[in-house]
Amino acid sequence: MMTLSDSPPAAVPAPTQPVILVVDDALDTLRMLCDALVAEGYVVLAARDTLEALERFDVTVPDGVLLDAVMPGRDGFSLCEQIKATPAWSHVPVLFMTGLSETDQILRGFACGGVDYVVKPLRIPEVMARLATHVRNARAARLAQEAVDVAGMGTVVLDSLGRMAWRSPQASTWLEQAHGQDSAAQERSARWLATAQREGMASVELGQHGRLLARHLGQGGLGESMLLLSLAPQDQGVAQRLRDIALTPRETEVLSWLAKGKTNRDIADILGMSHRTVNKHLEHVFEKLGVETRSAAAAIAGRLLP
Repeated sequence: MMTLSDSPPAAVPAPTQPVILVVDDALDTLRMLCDALVAEGYVVLAARDTLEALERFDVTVPDGVLLDAVMPGRDGFSLCEQIKATPAWSHVPVLFMTGLSETDQILRGFACGGVDYVVKPLRIPEVMARLATHVRNARAARLAQEAVDVAGMGTVVLDSLGRMAWRSPQASTWLEQAHGQDSAAQERSARWLATAQREGMASVELGQHGRLLARHLGQGGLGESMLLLSLAPQDQGVAQRLRDIALTPRETEVLSWLAKGKTNRDIADILGMSHRTVNKHLEHVFEKLGVETRSAAAAIAGRLLP
């Protein structure tokens, strides 16, 4: 059984057991939740305020957080915002616990990154069921992100407002290399990702590391968008990139005129082919480039064609 001491635990819990951090200034609530969590097979960390909670995060990143919204000093909402703003912690699901049941407080909890909201007095079986679901879903998402990283790519998910909902570790590394780590870096990254979302693809030079590519994979649930990040070698020239995409000479010509703003009928007249043939070439070009719109194809062509 854990203790509620002021100092963080000395040893990192075994990774096979889910670790839950409980943050509440009420000792009775801490003890009640700790007993219930231990009975469910969790390793439990406890904190009585925001400062202690951050000390626990320095010891080990938990699999979930049960967080009191109202505490002396910094409240739970600001702590949740900090957790979600820290890339290494942003995947951790935060469940708010509070006696506040007003709609604006509930909305604030979700707006700052919480995944659920339970009102005191707590119904322990309900809390355990909700927590288990969120921990399981977060672990599955984390494994998926890490699998993408192992494959040599990174993943970014944008919410319905275009903000980064989460990003895989590899994506975080590349975005920092591309846009820096200063206070404005996140805004620069967001603008670049928004371009990829809008046009289908975007790229940025990483110096000796090569060129970072972001490709929009489409819309997900709740208005979210997923982008796949990959790294192209620095010495990959135009001819090599065209060979990799496998455009035919005729398709390359059609794409080149499209990038210059010509309509399908203009391209047909210039290249001496029928309007239907141009449409067919563009269908193949769009498929090979992995895009669905003329603007996305034109944006890629601007980077690939001389």
